[in-house]
Amino acid sequence: MKTCHILPILLAALPLISAADPYKNAQALEKRIPKKILFESIQPVWSSDASRLYFQRGTEIFQVDTANGKIQPSAVLQTSSQYFESSNPTIQRFTVDNNHGFIALITSGSEVKTLRLSDGKVESVLPENNPFALVPKSATAKTASKKGSSKTLICFVNNTGKTTDIEWINRDGKRKKYTALQPGETHVQATYAGHVFIAGKLAFTATKQAAVAYLDSRPKSHQPARNQRKLQIEFKQNNLFVKNTSTGQTTQLTTDGSKDWKYCGPVLWSPDERYLITMREKRGTERHINLIEVMPTGQLQPKTKTIAYPKPGDELDVRLPCLFDLETARQIEIDPALFPRAWRLNHFHFSPESDRFFMVYNERGHQTLKLIAVQTATGKTASIVEETSPTFIDYSQKLYLHHLDKTDEAIWASERSGWNQLYLVNRKTGTLEPITSGEWVVRGVDHVDDDKRQIWFRISGIYPEQDPYYVHHARINFDGTDLTILTEANGTHDIQFSPNRDYYIDTWSRVDQPPVHELRRSSDGKKIVSLGKADPSKLLATHPHLPEPFAAKGRDGKTDIYGVIYRPSTFDPHKKYPVIESIYAGPHGQFVPKSFSAFRGPQKMAELGFIVVQIDGMGTNWRLKKFHDVCWKNLKDAGFPDRIAWMQAAAKKYPFMDLSRVGIYGGSAGGQNAMRAVLDHADFYKAAAADCGCHDNRMDKIWWNEAWMGWPVDECYEKSSNVADAHKLNGKLLLTVGMMDRNVDPSSTMQVVEALIAADKDFEFIPFPSRGHGAGGSAYGQRRRAEFFIKHLRPAPEQ
Repeated sequence: MKTCHILPILLAALPLISAADPYKNAQALEKRIPKKILFESIQPVWSSDASRLYFQRGTEIFQVDTANGKIQPSAVLQTSSQYFESSNPTIQRFTVDNNHGFIALITSGSEVKTLRLSDGKVESVLPENNPFALVPKSATAKTASKKGSSKTLICFVNNTGKTTDIEWINRDGKRKKYTALQPGETHVQATYAGHVFIAGKLAFTATKQAAVAYLDSRPKSHQPARNQRKLQIEFKQNNLFVKNTSTGQTTQLTTDGSKDWKYCGPVLWSPDERYLITMREKRGTERHINLIEVMPTGQLQPKTKTIAYPKPGDELDVRLPCLFDLETARQIEIDPALFPRAWRLNHFHFSPESDRFFMVYNERGHQTLKLIAVQTATGKTASIVEETSPTFIDYSQKLYLHHLDKTDEAIWASERSGWNQLYLVNRKTGTLEPITSGEWVVRGVDHVDDDKRQIWFRISGIYPEQDPYYVHHARINFDGTDLTILTEANGTHDIQFSPNRDYYIDTWSRVDQPPVHELRRSSDGKKIVSLGKADPSKLLATHPHLPEPFAAKGRDGKTDIYGVIYRPSTFDPHKKYPVIESIYAGPHGQFVPKSFSAFRGPQKMAELGFIVVQIDGMGTNWRLKKFHDVCWKNLKDAGFPDRIAWMQAAAKKYPFMDLSRVGIYGGSAGGQNAMRAVLDHADFYKAAAADCGCHDNRMDKIWWNEAWMGWPVDECYEKSSNVADAHKLNGKLLLTVGMMDRNVDPSSTMQVVEALIAADKDFEFIPFPSRGHGAGGSAYGQRRRAEFFIKHLRPAPEQ
């Protein structure tokens, strides 16, 4: 009788890694590497006229004349060290005033001061004059942190008269107390940009740069000034009412609202305030999933959490636009013929004359996308732009619309040429003229200058000799002339403009090239001066092998496939190493990193004695449309023919890669991919660790799965189901799942477990009762995954 090894049975069955094993060293690697890179990033500070640039390197601040590129140290800050007992204070952030005087945020140990430095004098800056002060919002029940990005600091200053708790609030809205500040006390908190802290009734959101949170601050309203219109809109009893604030008279505009078909917001007024758009909504089938919280806060007994969770094929809410003429107090019927099966109607926009409004119609199934114009006087509709595709339209990543009201035009993004490009739309005639064109893709628009008729945008694939995923920056005129490429070095680029956009700092890097910083001129993209580059010497002393970019032909023998190779710090080219792929083949993006980082997760796995690879196969995003379309109704493909061909080419060049021992791991879409490897390609992949996988696309959230698998739900969903194909398992498999996962229904993994048991297949399974999405990436999950691969792939011994 075959078995399913479930925790805690697995704990006793597996040989645990001892303290002397490489796993301990692998875990320690991440702690040894941080802060090993000097001058990895740059935060430019520009004078108001952009004639001077200031930047920090180490504890020094330099001044650059932007006209000639002359660099010199800024002597005024040399006196700042006298303010502290510490001999080496670190300046975390600074700015300049209109007279080029410095205001600096300086830390020394746990002390943070905001100082004004001019003429060698140091003065404290009052809270109301502090340019680094965070503006709080009022804490509400919905307040929560976002996914954290870069590391940062918040200095909390209790300038109130009472003791105040400082609490961190996670992405689910749960609070964790960090400290209690007495009146007059300060606390420096290391955190991540986007994380939110609560102090009393105030919520402070961490920014990318160090900042100060004064606890007696008052929230500043980010809402527009209160509308002074004479008419106010009210929704009551599922209907729409308008109230005259001058007379107090209320008029009911609709009478056909009901519980099934109700009038609701949002509300959009025409510029002349005569017309009004609202929505009318009919609720679809409301699906819920139930999660069992086994250890809820404040009680012993488990409880059930129920969350709304629509799935592919579910009946959607119907939301239709409604147009009202407030001058005549009547509703103008809008012809719905052009939007019969809406996934979503949005991007509503009135013309300046109020004679038309525009909206974007995304049809369910995501094969039709339209820009529609509606005449306000008659409700007649016209399709201005219509996109159709035999596969899918990538609305979630590539939809872009910018209205040009002065000239009755719009800028629109489309893949109709096979490449994501920008087009100029005549809103009267519907004609499209290409703004950008070529065998490369527009990655995003950063700035549109309506008056100069210029677009500043990100671009990939513009240099044929470079990795086509590297992000470059460019500028172009609306008529497609004067395409100016602002970046050129062989790497991926991030640029920061001066306030007047005359100059910019170009920071570029690769996984094997630490960041390089350059000052450039916007008019022609020419370099003015090199500002320096990061120093990786301390990093290389800890880990001498940077990740290596590698390219090889894919399944067709023609298309280049790009990936990255990670080696352990003890790498010996004369040894044989098993290979592990870290996979994520979600079609919404591309997974392989392109920029430099001192540490990435796969390095920890490599440190155990493996070669770890990451690869972007066909079916992923940001190449030509044909490349992307491989995923259409075919998520089980996951680019595996390209991945295998890539590894075979890499092993031919590097014989230390032992392809007789190949493993794979991934989470979410990557969890689906990882299990699929040992269902369809077990002759190549010997072991797979799949975390929180969307193993059956009918079980996962509606938007992501219908985007690539289409609608209505058809047989392609079952053909890509790991549940349906569980009987094909022919390799070692570790399944992990967080039973409180709100992203991917954990029942998706449980159904795989049932199918594997029914098929009498051996596998290993670790449920995390109280964890959410990505539970397998926790410290415990990583250790168990490492044990799994060590057991089944036998890594190379240490030197």
